[in-house]
Amino acid sequence: MKPKKLVLCVIDAMAPEMLVRAAESGAAPVLQTLIERGVYIPECVAAFPSVTPVCAASIVTGVAQDEHHIPGMNWYSRAESRYIEYGSSLRAAQRFGIARQLTDTIYNMNRAHLARDTPTVFETLDDAGVRTAGTTYLMYRGRHRHEPQRDTALTRFAANTIARHSVMGPRELFYADIFASRRTGCRSGLGMPGVRDRHSGCVSAYMVEHDLFDFLLLSLPDNDWHSHKHGPDGQLTSLAAADLQLARVMEAAGGIDEFLAEHAFIAMADHSQALITDTIDLQGELAELGVLQPDGGANLLGALTGTRAQSRSSRGEDIEPQIAVCPSQRAAMVYALAEETRDAMRASVVARAGRIEGVDLIAWLARDAHEQPSEGVVRKPGRGELRFAPGGDLHDARGVAWHVDGDLSVLDVSVHGGENTLQTPAYPDALARVWSALNCPTAGEVLLSAASGYEFIDWGGAAHVGGGSHGSLHACDSLAPLVLCGLDESGGWASNPPSNPPPGQWAIRDVAALVNGHFGLGPG
Repeated sequence: MKPKKLVLCVIDAMAPEMLVRAAESGAAPVLQTLIERGVYIPECVAAFPSVTPVCAASIVTGVAQDEHHIPGMNWYSRAESRYIEYGSSLRAAQRFGIARQLTDTIYNMNRAHLARDTPTVFETLDDAGVRTAGTTYLMYRGRHRHEPQRDTALTRFAANTIARHSVMGPRELFYADIFASRRTGCRSGLGMPGVRDRHSGCVSAYMVEHDLFDFLLLSLPDNDWHSHKHGPDGQLTSLAAADLQLARVMEAAGGIDEFLAEHAFIAMADHSQALITDTIDLQGELAELGVLQPDGGANLLGALTGTRAQSRSSRGEDIEPQIAVCPSQRAAMVYALAEETRDAMRASVVARAGRIEGVDLIAWLARDAHEQPSEGVVRKPGRGELRFAPGGDLHDARGVAWHVDGDLSVLDVSVHGGENTLQTPAYPDALARVWSALNCPTAGEVLLSAASGYEFIDWGGAAHVGGGSHGSLHACDSLAPLVLCGLDESGGWASNPPSNPPPGQWAIRDVAALVNGHFGLGPG
């Protein structure tokens, strides 16, 4: 029997508690119906750093960044000796060059940065003959070629400047106004915030009406933008707006009952958000170590707040860059630029980071005499260190075995029962997430996670004080809701009630297997 068509809807930054409030208040009736008719999982764990590029890659590939290789919102490419910036803010994009930032985001993220030997759900389904489709989403790599649009003055300008090349995507691809596999009459203003959800709803309704897909990734990103500006509590308004687009899509099939008779549905977020009240100027705090600037310059300017490095520069003392600093909202990475000084610079960064107000956790990878990873180390300033590695007698909520040594309070670890099960509710799935982040080949030598209320200032000097942000290892911005309605997959997790036990702890990287399983395929 042919499975139902499947829609995977990613509502960026949707917080579990805000989804419940929106549904119960009547502001999101479609989402409320999906919850009632399906399975609601309130605590699905994001990647770490819990920022959109890393999480989007985990959703579409089903693996963490040690396999998909997307390490953050901002990172340093050792291969190209330059920073990669995916759009932390307009001011950050201007510092790195808007054309370069757009090229990295639109093209290089999928074509060069995402690991080539890690298939996306689009590629797996395309290979199986499933009709794939996607609206504007950071991760779109598939088997079908799409040329830039040139049907309006705006798209011709884009095609002549930043979007000159074709991309490989799903069979039906609608990426802002830049790529469109067919004319629908829908416009996004080249993907402007506040317009993107309406564009996704418009093209998705068109595809439902014309029966153009078996699998659709429906991206609704405006909730993240709204929450960054108005804070997590402001999501009631943006989730209501997202719900209107879901109603629009389902109305194209005749209404929600008719739609669900032919379609299964997954509604999820990639991460949540936490309220921001203060900032960390990591570039300034580490300036005396020699921080590489966005323009590649060797002279440190303490560009954000006027730091000690600036005073040294004013005395004519050049500081040779030794580290690259990469803020990703509530997380950050620091790279040592020279292999011969890697260990010394890591130690210096760790020591300085431990004295910075607002830094909650510092993590790095210890290596053996053969330069192979031996254990992960997490330090909590003022408390102690926890060392861990795969294998051992302890098991996390997902059943993964770990060897753990040191101060368990660093990650609020508790060990329960004769089964030696460890729990980390304050930092969900902490060991696996940190291990994957540290073992990502494109990650920095030192990873930082911010304390509650803090955000790392980006390279444009921007932050979200008074609004929401995300990125840290903490539960406050790492837990996302997951709603499964009408899936056909052998595990039985999505039936109501479940026919088989679900994972002890759901993670966003489980979703790709659900999608593939719905169509009778393996994980990739």
